[in-house]
Amino acid sequence: MPDKALYPRFAEPRLTEALADSPIVLIHGPRQCGKTTLAQIIGERKRYAYLSFDDVVLCTAAQADPVGFAGDLPERVILDEVQRVPALFSALKVAVDRKRSAGRFILTGSANVLLVPKLADSLAGRMEIIRLHPLAQCELNRRTTSFFDSLFAGNFKTRQTDRLASHLAEKIVAGGYPAALARPTERRRATWYRDYLDALVQRDVRDLARISSLDILPRLLTLAASQTARLLNVADLSSPFQVSRPTIRDYVTLLERVFLVDSLPPWHSNRLSRLIKTPKLHVGDTGLACALLGINAAALASDRPLLGQLVETFAFQELRRQASWYGESVVFFHYRDKDGAEVDIVIERGARALAGIEIKASATVTGADFRGLRKLKEASGKRFVAGIVLYDGEACASFGDGMFAVPLRALWETT
Repeated sequence: MPDKALYPRFAEPRLTEALADSPIVLIHGPRQCGKTTLAQIIGERKRYAYLSFDDVVLCTAAQADPVGFAGDLPERVILDEVQRVPALFSALKVAVDRKRSAGRFILTGSANVLLVPKLADSLAGRMEIIRLHPLAQCELNRRTTSFFDSLFAGNFKTRQTDRLASHLAEKIVAGGYPAALARPTERRRATWYRDYLDALVQRDVRDLARISSLDILPRLLTLAASQTARLLNVADLSSPFQVSRPTIRDYVTLLERVFLVDSLPPWHSNRLSRLIKTPKLHVGDTGLACALLGINAAALASDRPLLGQLVETFAFQELRRQASWYGESVVFFHYRDKDGAEVDIVIERGARALAGIEIKASATVTGADFRGLRKLKEASGKRFVAGIVLYDGEACASFGDGMFAVPLRALWETT
């Protein structure tokens, strides 16, 4: 694992803010994305004790007597990998209700409690949840970005920049997990990603669900990686396996629970009835996807269809990571109608502002690339603030009517 100070985590101010008024703060996200490191950085400053439920003795003790375990905890404590003891959530509720003070507990979890309503509901009003992702490109560059501000202001100034070119495939293959990025070569990073998946399936997935054939999950995730940025098609995902479609759907939900895939819902308007209502599937990290597919940067750069899919997922995940610390709440969708017009990413900020983003791996943009964005603008009316085509080109330029061509690197290089 890299040194704690190697990369800044821009979610840190959100964590500090939450601890100032919430009794419990949960940092959740995939294993090895940096949750424990972030919690310990804050914990060292504020003198939190640290306990990990990866310790078998502690985990067993908490499972045997969650109420007694919670009652004996220090005044301020970090509880790491709390998903391993789901019964503890109710016990922490009792402890907080007895003595309600801000910042008592920092929890980390490698499973999404929002997909287990009973767990989330047990601490409603007592717990703030912060999603931590693998490293964003702007964190790797150690500089903040104003991309969302520019997007919702509809303000992208005309300027020239350098193409990413071969560096784009390299960034996609590298991914964002700190431990993988610490390795010196593509081959060593790919080995880390494969070992990571094997360990996660054997530990977290086994804890979360009783699955008779755990070997299906890595194969299913590899198949999902090949279909990233496409509409979720359970029939296609189930065809190689001798299990039912409902079972495959349950497996996809399980992969979502451990943050390995994301389901991007369709955007809809009550005025429209000709929209495709199927979600899109995105792999949670492009480095993991490339390792599963056995593809390096050179091979990816020469496979244009796969590059197009992974560029879309790469941009989507960068936006999701930046949104986790953005000052306002934003929600992500995709748009596609039955005439074939589509927009890769639709972002809503509150009830009044909406923007669309189309993503291309090519170095050129034409007016035809804005077809879906113009239909989205027509469908969303006054809420529409901007439509952009992100591409691997040199020029940031206006195409009129709130439409812009924007180089991909502007996602993380604006200031």
